[in-house]
Amino acid sequence: MISPLASTPLFYLGPVPITSGVATTWGIMLALTLGSVLVTRHLTLAPSKTQTVFELLVETVDTQIRETMAVPPEPYRAFIGTLFVFIFVANWCSLIPGVEPPTAHLETDAALALLVFLAVIRFGIRAGGLGGYLKTFATPSPIMIPLNIIESITRTFSLFIRLFGNVMSGVFMIAIVLSLAGLFVPVPLMALDMLIGAIQAYIFAVLAMVFISGAVGTEQPATAPPALLTRKGAP
Repeated sequence: MISPLASTPLFYLGPVPITSGVATTWGIMLALTLGSVLVTRHLTLAPSKTQTVFELLVETVDTQIRETMAVPPEPYRAFIGTLFVFIFVANWCSLIPGVEPPTAHLETDAALALLVFLAVIRFGIRAGGLGGYLKTFATPSPIMIPLNIIESITRTFSLFIRLFGNVMSGVFMIAIVLSLAGLFVPVPLMALDMLIGAIQAYIFAVLAMVFISGAVGTEQPATAPPALLTRKGAP
């Protein structure tokens, strides 16, 4: 019996197997890259409807970063925004017939969680230096250092397990109902699965913000980028 967690290789790049999840991930990355290039090629001060939609998306991400992390959003916008958009599109690509969302595969979710883990370290060191970042493990007391280190690892593990479990359960549920009830009955379940996919993308991004905020610390608002301070001080 084949495990539902098993991934069948589509082809090989040398000794490396390329599964459907990896191929779909590459496709999404290519589509998002090309889309971002096309959208930003002709930006104007009088925005079109398309530009307005994307500006609203950027402003929404900025607002969420300010409310969640209490820091200027500029240093974190690209990472958090890209993370949310990728997971959102990946979860919704199940609407394409024959395409399974890459977030229903452990390797994709593990890679996303690893990116968050590395981003926490990067932003933490950039904000307070290596010493300042290491001091966060001694909060509120040095006796907590072992527990804080374990927590940083276990929360990364729980991050990708949460995403994988919710997306994979939706795929299984729709597949089972489709095999038993025909084509149109699963439509409400697909709508529910789309809603869950959007929520999971939001939760993953918010948790990434919370983890990064813990590494950055509470002094970050006072160290806004010079360009931001210039804009605020400009007449």
